[in-house]
Amino acid sequence: MYDKHELCHKITELYPHVGVCGIDIDVDFDESKKVWVVDLKQENHELKHHLELADAEPCLDGKQCVSLGLEIAQLMKNIQGDQF
Repeated sequence: MYDKHELCHKITELYPHVGVCGIDIDVDFDESKKVWVVDLKQENHELKHHLELADAEPCLDGKQCVSLGLEIAQLMKNIQGDQF
């Protein structure tokens, strides 16, 4: 099993534009739901993503976190929309 620091580091490795672990990104395991909760914050936007265990494994193996990547793309689009 891996820990939240490993998962957060891997997310920032795959998506360096999302921010810094512990500041812009927080990762915690929700025992009751058995999912990783990835909380992204940038400017006045926040995204909470539930990363299933089956999706977290490929992410840690250096493959892209597809579902998380789609949500990050939407978050970035929302942030860019606010800048105009």
